[in-house]
Amino acid sequence: MPERKHVVIIGGGITGLTAAFYLQKEAKEKNLPITYTLIEASDRLGGKIKTIHRDGFVIERGPDSYLGRKQSLTKLIEHAGLEEKLVSNETGQAYVMSGGKLHPIPEGAVMGVPTKVGPFIKTKLFSKAGKARAAMDLVLPRREGADQDISVGHFFRRRLGDQVVENLIEPLLSGIYAGDIDRLSLQSTFPQFQDVERKSRSLILGMKQNIPKASERPGTYGKKKKGQFLTLSSGLESLVERLEELLEPESIWKNKKVSGIEREETGRYRVELEDGTNTHGDSVILASPYSVAKQLLPEQIRVDEFHSTPSTSVATIAMAFPASALKNDINGTGFVISRKEPTTITACTWTHRKWPHTTPEGKVLLRCYVGRANNQEIVFESDEAILKAVLNDLDKIMDITSEPDFYYVSRWIQSMPQYEVNHKQLWQKLQNNLSAHYPGVYAAGASYEGVGLPDCVASAEKAVTHIIKTLR
Repeated sequence: MPERKHVVIIGGGITGLTAAFYLQKEAKEKNLPITYTLIEASDRLGGKIKTIHRDGFVIERGPDSYLGRKQSLTKLIEHAGLEEKLVSNETGQAYVMSGGKLHPIPEGAVMGVPTKVGPFIKTKLFSKAGKARAAMDLVLPRREGADQDISVGHFFRRRLGDQVVENLIEPLLSGIYAGDIDRLSLQSTFPQFQDVERKSRSLILGMKQNIPKASERPGTYGKKKKGQFLTLSSGLESLVERLEELLEPESIWKNKKVSGIEREETGRYRVELEDGTNTHGDSVILASPYSVAKQLLPEQIRVDEFHSTPSTSVATIAMAFPASALKNDINGTGFVISRKEPTTITACTWTHRKWPHTTPEGKVLLRCYVGRANNQEIVFESDEAILKAVLNDLDKIMDITSEPDFYYVSRWIQSMPQYEVNHKQLWQKLQNNLSAHYPGVYAAGASYEGVGLPDCVASAEKAVTHIIKTLR
């Protein structure tokens, strides 16, 4: 009988949970002698995924959805038996706030890149000079050294000019990473745009060619064609709860903090805990942020330049109102804000419109975001101070003067990893170091190959695939 192998998973967020689930699934289905221990420092699993159910509302305190075309999370949801809970977002007009006004995002804009002439010409988001500068993309040559990594900001400014970047592209893209687009890596965040320039030269023409025809566009999960994002009607935390139910209880260690990892002469790893105890594994998955993981590794494995900029801190505030509180109820799904605007909030989702299942009849649910890469002070203010600042902004934008029925402030301190220029190359260097000095130890999660939930799930699957191949 083959020798039993053990895997230690450090971190119980969605990455660690996924790794444990797929390790257990593969071991059972293929009769593999592999066991695991999932170690989480806090008293709960799921990391940033948190859902509140109150008075008929479904309120997400962390991520509220995921991009449906990234199918790794949908596959996990299906394996967990929750596919019937999948719903897609309602589509509607989204806006950008610039110059103190809400402007509809021009029809045909793909992540801020215009693909239709008419709406772009008509919009008041840009001056005539700004529109003329953007049109230069049609004649600009490809960038020399097109395979080299540059910042997202540098790439788009060269192709479309400062005005389009600052009034449209930056508000849309920076919100995903809560970062400074003039430092974010193009290759590691939006490589599709680099590919478009390489293949089509013009970004505008290339994006226009890549838009799928109506008959080719994916619909919702299920029947009707709606938006491109998916979530669970029961809240995303219901996935965390289901996965925990499916895992072996004795394999989950909560309230245990790892203090170090040491390779023994046998080739196995001793995982030391802060309480003085330890456990052993033939393989280890580091499913915690790199800022935590690097403290567990010896100096020769760490990559000093990797994530040298601390992760950004952000906060959200979800507010429930009676529908009558919105005197200026704009028809749409929400808005983002140009960083030149003197507002505290960076974006606002009209959750009751985008996700109708979250809100009872006659009520309104707004979710606002605060905290920028270069201005995070508001995140550390009191709940009351954040509410006051956000309501002040909303009053000017949407004519909301009343207090919410209730609200929840959620802070995520240094939670948004910054994929800066050359991130991909530094990540490869870290993997090489692990392979050379700590074979069988794998890093996975939002610090490495994508910050979205599907990216974390795919990262965990990749680590599990490597481990099973190696241990077999």
